[in-house]
Amino acid sequence: MPRRKVVTGFLLAAGSLAGSVLVRRRAARRQAHVDLYASDGSMHSFTDGSPEADRLLPIAQGLLATS
Repeated sequence: MPRRKVVTGFLLAAGSLAGSVLVRRRAARRQAHVDLYASDGSMHSFTDGSPEADRLLPIAQGLLATS
């Protein structure tokens, strides 16, 4: 019996970990953000709620709506 409990506990822990990873990925995918790429190869990412994103997101959404 103790071996069965260990296996059940392990499977429960693994399922909980996998579920939390999926929830985090889904939440991150829904968050609006703007990525700016420079000619030197650098990139800046601005998430929704930052002052930069508040200015850039409406412009980006307008560009996406026209294409």
